[in-house]
Amino acid sequence: MRAARLMSLVLLLQARGGMTAAELARELEVSERTVHRDVLALSEAGVPVYADRGRGGGYRLLDGYRTRLTGLDRAEAEALFLSGVPAALREMGLQDVAAAARLKAAAALAPALRDAPATAAQRFHLDAPGWFAGDDPPPAALAPLARAVWRDRRVSAVYKDVLRVLEPYGLVLKAGVWYLAARHRGRFLIFRVHRFGEVSVLRETFDRDQDFDLAAFWAGQAALFARSLLREEITLRLTGRGVRMLRHVADPAAVEDAMASLREDGTVRLAVESLPVAFSQVLRFGPEAEVLGPPELRAMIADAAARMARLYGSDRPS
Repeated sequence: MRAARLMSLVLLLQARGGMTAAELARELEVSERTVHRDVLALSEAGVPVYADRGRGGGYRLLDGYRTRLTGLDRAEAEALFLSGVPAALREMGLQDVAAAARLKAAAALAPALRDAPATAAQRFHLDAPGWFAGDDPPPAALAPLARAVWRDRRVSAVYKDVLRVLEPYGLVLKAGVWYLAARHRGRFLIFRVHRFGEVSVLRETFDRDQDFDLAAFWAGQAALFARSLLREEITLRLTGRGVRMLRHVADPAAVEDAMASLREDGTVRLAVESLPVAFSQVLRFGPEAEVLGPPELRAMIADAAARMARLYGSDRPS
């Protein structure tokens, strides 16, 4: 543990030029007294670190000194590509590995490029969870599943009260919800991580299918899921403006088929999740859409239009 901290201290000084004890303590999550002891240990080990006294002082490395401890191991190299998603790294238990990788990468940069990580962080931030997600802890199954994914290990897991042996291929974070892509009995499936019960990482590994593309697989499954929710169909007659509004009002999974069904008179068939959902969608069109079917939806819209006419029939609000 201390060896890793000493290496991090050297890399921080190499990457940033100089830091105060307070800044180092904050970065390394230790006390300033521990920083002073670590600096003394480094000096005794032959690392040319010295204290720069006076205003704006702190600890520095001798000009021209560069550590050779900047090579990335496999775990650090893989985690480096996830560094833009700190919340995901933290939930998977990879934050320390990623921090070490970022330090090594920063230390390897030429002096003129040392500020590149800071400038990038000031200009771009990825906030993966959805709005109103709350502060719920990550699913208990996430950490062992993440370990299994990185190591290509099979897992024995309880999912919806059924024990399964899975080959975990990848994890997907969608709007703050974690999903696992895994092979089960020769088929690739999607599992919601929070629905797992007990998860045990087995010693046996599996041979990963090199043709498997996680991003493409997820995109296909997400599209199938979105379309599976659209169980009803309605018929509308849209004005020209209504046609332009369609992409902003309808479910994204229904837009392509709806546009393909569009006729010259503005008639269009639109897939919807349910009639109550269709009711709220059609109201957004205002006078730019007329419901032709089914009759139940037309009656719902007619009643809403009549009530709105009564509300706005007078010049002044009651």
